[in-house]
Amino acid sequence: MNKGTILIIDDEKDLVELVRYNLVEKEGYDVISATDGQTGLEIAQKHKLDLIVLDLMMPGMDGLEVCRRLRADQRTSRVPLIMLTAKATEADRIVGLELGADDYVTKPFSPRELVARIKAILRRTAAQEEPAQVIRHGDLLIDLARHEVAVGGKPVSLTATEFRILHFLASKPGRVLSRDDIIDAALGRDANVFDRTIDVHITAIRRKLGPAGADRVETIRGFGYKFRDTAEATA
Repeated sequence: MNKGTILIIDDEKDLVELVRYNLVEKEGYDVISATDGQTGLEIAQKHKLDLIVLDLMMPGMDGLEVCRRLRADQRTSRVPLIMLTAKATEADRIVGLELGADDYVTKPFSPRELVARIKAILRRTAAQEEPAQVIRHGDLLIDLARHEVAVGGKPVSLTATEFRILHFLASKPGRVLSRDDIIDAALGRDANVFDRTIDVHITAIRRKLGPAGADRVETIRGFGYKFRDTAEATA
C-alpha cells in the first residue's frame, strides 16, 4: 500500500538510488527523483507530493533557491521539506529553516535516520490536516464542525468569540495559557482585545457552562487559565 509520494532532488545519483531503495522497497512510498534544481522544481509544480527531500549544494539552481521558489508558489508552499547538506554550521542550518525547510539532515547520514525524519514529519502533517472534530471532557461536549456545545446532553448557547476561546482552552488540557496566548490563538492580534476583555469572556463561559465550567476553566494565580481534565477527542 502506497504511503505517499516523495520527491528527491539531489545531483548525487548513488545517494538518490540508496534513499529510493529504502523508501520504496522497505517502506512502501512512491518516489520521484530529479538530479538538478530546475527539474525538481518543475516536477514539484506538476505532481501532488507529500514531502520533498532537497539537497542544498547543487550546480545551477542550488537548494536554497529551489526552497525559496517552492515556498513562494501556492502549489508547493505547504509541502513538507527536508534539506540535505554537507554543510554542518549552525548558520547554514538556520538559513534553510528560515526559508521554510521543515528539517535538516547533514551528509553523510544513515538512510534509516532520514526515513525516521520523513515519517515523523508526515505524522505531524497528518495530525495537523485532520483536527479533532469533537472534544469531550466528562459531560461537556464541543463539536467543532457544527459549532455546538453541550453539557449533559443539553445545548449551551455561546457567542462566536466564547466558542473559539472554549475550544482553544479545551484543546490544550492541563496547560496554563496566558491571556496573550488566548488573544493570539483564539481571537487574533488584529482584534481590539485587552486582558480584561478575556476575563469577561471567561466569566461568561463559566457561567453558561454551569458546574462544568466552574470545575474545568480555572484561573491560575492571576497569570492565565487552565482547562482541567484529560480530553477525549474523536474525528
